[in-house]
Amino acid sequence: MTNELAEDPTSAAPAPRATRATRATRATRATLADIAALASVSVATVSKVLNGRDGVSDETRDRIDALLDARGYSRRTTAHRPAPVIDVLCFDIASPFSAAMTAALERVVRRAGRGLVISGAENDYGPPAGWVDGVLHRDSLGVILLLSELSPRIKTRLRSRDIPVVAINPFGPPAADASSIGSADWNGGFLATRHLQELGHTRIAIIKGPDGMQAAAARLAGYRTALETAGIRVRPEWIKPGRFVHADGYAQGRALLELEERPTAVFASSDLQALGVYDAARSLGLDIPGDLSVIGYGDLSVSQWASPAMTSVHVPIAQMAEAAMTLVERSREQPGLSFRHVDLPTELVVRASTAPPRRAS
Repeated sequence: MTNELAEDPTSAAPAPRATRATRATRATRATLADIAALASVSVATVSKVLNGRDGVSDETRDRIDALLDARGYSRRTTAHRPAPVIDVLCFDIASPFSAAMTAALERVVRRAGRGLVISGAENDYGPPAGWVDGVLHRDSLGVILLLSELSPRIKTRLRSRDIPVVAINPFGPPAADASSIGSADWNGGFLATRHLQELGHTRIAIIKGPDGMQAAAARLAGYRTALETAGIRVRPEWIKPGRFVHADGYAQGRALLELEERPTAVFASSDLQALGVYDAARSLGLDIPGDLSVIGYGDLSVSQWASPAMTSVHVPIAQMAEAAMTLVERSREQPGLSFRHVDLPTELVVRASTAPPRRAS
């Protein structure tokens, strides 16, 4: 309205004098059509890039992004308000660890006046088809990855809408293009193994986690270091592969306990694995902790309900959820914030499943 009156020669109001800054802004301001022409693409293609939609090659997307930035094109209007939700992508959503972490996230997010949308990751630890379209449609405040991963292409689409990504327990090494929260898994493995040594055990086995998982590798490294520091030989036949599930704990526990020279203690890399070892020991008529000491990892509710109550490495789930939410909020407030990885401390909670070795067999 004001601009129309100023340009009307019959209006009594004088036209405002354009300042040098105003003239410069007008000279550099670009429309979608201008960007499309410069990039030699259609307006629809520029719109796809602006809205983070798929269907644009990486090369074209990079070219359009560079032009948008060079021309100072605002990707968000001041009237735009993101939906007050956080998206969580979680692998093995039904597992006790995932359930405990998502419950902690829900409490943190609810206190912040936000909502939570939880999606299950696929077997490759990535999102299901169409997941990113839903995140962009909701215009989420941020994405939290729990034991899951995103491809570079999906991360690019999220960045195009200023949606930050924070990983909790990233599957592989911490990514250089996203913040992440973990726990001190090397220390956890070391503390568990040292506790068994202090009880007098020298025949200590471990059931690992999934190959390629950073947390599993760190727990194994802590176990090895504790043995080597104490001058105890690391025996390959007492290092068993596994996933963080009961079935693998049972199968590998049986395999260990049926060896001619069986271990007197087993460090399982998850509480569910440890419960599988419990059942394997009982199936062979062995007593816990009289014949076999067992340590789990996670300190979930199931470890406290086990019989006997399980010694376990405590993972600070509530603090990890708080830290993830803090990183999402800081990334929203400071788009240029450097990516970082934070490891929160672990500790050993000693219960009734560990004791000095009573006899060797």
